[in-house]
Amino acid sequence: MSDISQAIQTIAVYAIPVLFAISLHEAAHGYVARYFGDPTASQQGRLTANPMKHIDPFGTVVLPLILYLTIHMPFGYAKPVPVDYSRLRNPKKQMGFVAAAGPAANFAMALGWAVMLVLLRGMGISEPFLVGMAVAGINVNAVMCVFNLIPIPPLDGGRIMTAILPMELARPYASIERYTPYIFIGLIVLMYTGVLSSLLSGMVSLFVSLIGLLVLPLNLLLN
Repeated sequence: MSDISQAIQTIAVYAIPVLFAISLHEAAHGYVARYFGDPTASQQGRLTANPMKHIDPFGTVVLPLILYLTIHMPFGYAKPVPVDYSRLRNPKKQMGFVAAAGPAANFAMALGWAVMLVLLRGMGISEPFLVGMAVAGINVNAVMCVFNLIPIPPLDGGRIMTAILPMELARPYASIERYTPYIFIGLIVLMYTGVLSSLLSGMVSLFVSLIGLLVLPLNLLLN
């Protein structure tokens, strides 16, 4: 198989998992924000699984392709769901729940893809595209969940940390978010050079192992 054919096949296998991993991650933030009193995302039509509402041309398409082809970690991002934290009933505490909703959605999707993989194997279906898409779904969501839990603003882990810290520490910690462009550039450089990607790879492996453990009963039942 030529390199071009291999690349096209890889893109086809990863397209659906990446689009939904990013879209449902963002929608989850909006749903939890609405639950706690902020309807901003709902009013702007962002509480949907429709990827077209969340796609950022660079973050959703170009960046995942570049990272996959260079360091084999297809991470990306979508247009952030708007959240007005001042409209939450308890902004400092509940911003942590809003932030955690995205990684939680990725965890749930990884589990769903793992169940699909077990069912395919249990039914004797070995069609490469379907099996590859299920495996891609697990891996993509594992990477997104682990990466977003890095405790640095503006990542979800940073906002969770801000919600946990006492107010006198939370304010200066949250102010780091003003340097968002430089933080993302720094993280991408650290991933590309291997400094961060090796650590993330270990965490992703643990994540995938946990998912495998959770679907083990179903796997034993069907296989």
